[in-house]
Amino acid sequence: MNDVIVLGIETSCDETAAAVVRNGRFVLSNTIASQIDVHTVYGGVVPEIASRKHIENIDWVIDKAMSDANVSFNDIDAIAVTYGPGLVGALLVGVAEAKALAYALKKPLVGVNHIEGHICANYIQDINFEPPYIALVVSGGHSHLLYVSDYYNFEILGRTRDDAAGEAYDKVARAIGMGYPGGPKIDNAAKLGNAEAIKFPRVFLEDESFDFSFSGLKSAVLNYINKMKMTNSDIYVNDVAASFQNAVIEVLTQKTISAAKFKNTNKIAMAGGVSANSALRREMKKLCDENGFSLNVPDPIFCTDNAAMIASAGYYEFIKGVKSDIDLNANPNLKLGER
Repeated sequence: MNDVIVLGIETSCDETAAAVVRNGRFVLSNTIASQIDVHTVYGGVVPEIASRKHIENIDWVIDKAMSDANVSFNDIDAIAVTYGPGLVGALLVGVAEAKALAYALKKPLVGVNHIEGHICANYIQDINFEPPYIALVVSGGHSHLLYVSDYYNFEILGRTRDDAAGEAYDKVARAIGMGYPGGPKIDNAAKLGNAEAIKFPRVFLEDESFDFSFSGLKSAVLNYINKMKMTNSDIYVNDVAASFQNAVIEVLTQKTISAAKFKNTNKIAMAGGVSANSALRREMKKLCDENGFSLNVPDPIFCTDNAAMIASAGYYEFIKGVKSDIDLNANPNLKLGER
């Protein structure tokens, strides 16, 4: 089979990204224009601002990705783009750009689910990694436990019933004065704190459930902070961060290990922005080693939003014969496995 080169485009939130990937595994370029500095002042992503910045950045980001990969549009076999889930205005910028390119260049268009893209980041990380395996997808908007039996066959074992893990990180970080983005700031603060200082709840839900719930933990942290303020007691921010993070990680890791045992597989993969968390990676590796499981986790640059993962996902759709019509539209509420 000849090499397949895919241009990937990602604009689901506040990163404008483009990448060129060969055969779904080999990253020829990966360009990301981050908007973190723009949104930090507001304490979170402002959708309208994100959309406008995408419009400003999209053309030069694609040009740089093509230049870095040393390819021309004639070399591209397909154009893959995130069309959901995400912020609708942000998604529309990438979708419109991808459709325009596909139409003008007469190239196949492949719409990609953002969550599936995160999972496919593992194929970039390890060119020999393949299904079946358990995937833990944890990000600002999603917390999923999946059994991946084939490249595009996902069995959802569990998902969040309320706040996603990354969403809880952002809300707790805001409450203790750390600001946005909460994930890396809490991760860094936790390294200086005592993870056993405060006994926050671990919510495991019903027996044998693989679902997640972090709203109760978030509320417990907020209640603790309010109580300390009302009694004029000192709040040790690093201890709060470490204790909160310890509670999140215990639930994520134990449910993932349980899911692997339930599906009788010894391979685990992590994906999504929260999988860049150093403590989560460390604890998951420890538990995998204890249970004789292998663990695959992408480098941090491929955990957060990027277009290389979208190009990889697009490749596996493309070789399966899946293509999108030119009337492809953004779907901010796209579910895993939907088209």
